[in-house]
Amino acid sequence: MSNFWDFFHHLFNPRWIFLYFGNTALFIILAIVFAETGFFIGFFLPGDSLLFTAGIFGKDLCKNFYNVPFFVIILIVALVAVLGNIQGYWLGYKSGKLLYKKKDSFFFKKKHLILAKLFYNKYKTTALIISRFLPMFRSFAPIIAGAIKVNFKKFMIYNIIGAIVWTSSIMLSGHYLDKNFPKLKNNLEWIILLIIVTTTLPIILNLKKK
Repeated sequence: MSNFWDFFHHLFNPRWIFLYFGNTALFIILAIVFAETGFFIGFFLPGDSLLFTAGIFGKDLCKNFYNVPFFVIILIVALVAVLGNIQGYWLGYKSGKLLYKKKDSFFFKKKHLILAKLFYNKYKTTALIISRFLPMFRSFAPIIAGAIKVNFKKFMIYNIIGAIVWTSSIMLSGHYLDKNFPKLKNNLEWIILLIIVTTTLPIILNLKKK
């Protein structure tokens, strides 16, 4: 049991994932991206910091995956992000109403679902793009879209755009920042925290005014 909790604790440290898993780090990234967008329990996973770190370790990822160009790695991650949202959509489509009756647990908080619905009501389908950059909303936005029966074709358009913009912007940011400022990787946690606070806090405060 202690080994499980140690692993769970380290899961929040993207740098550890690359150091520990090495050649299979890409598959861990893909699993986390899918879980974060495909299941409501994934909202606590380190998607942004993981992708940013993936950009920093881009050369290693390419080398360990048949030496493909970095943009191929980005496209693979984006594809999994699209598939994760599809899973979230169908989860909401089939059991969205039941989620409102579900009791709170360690992995599920009803307030997050309600806040995500307010967010979706305000930004409509563009919420599927904006939410990619907001950890809590990223997991619940596709579920809300499915629960309110958004047209699937329309959902897919915003799903694909959001996935590509999210993965490419964050991974390329990490990639080029490391190239030009290699010492920044030593302050990775603070950079990610700053990104989360500056993007999430204004929207949450705005929603609470409604």
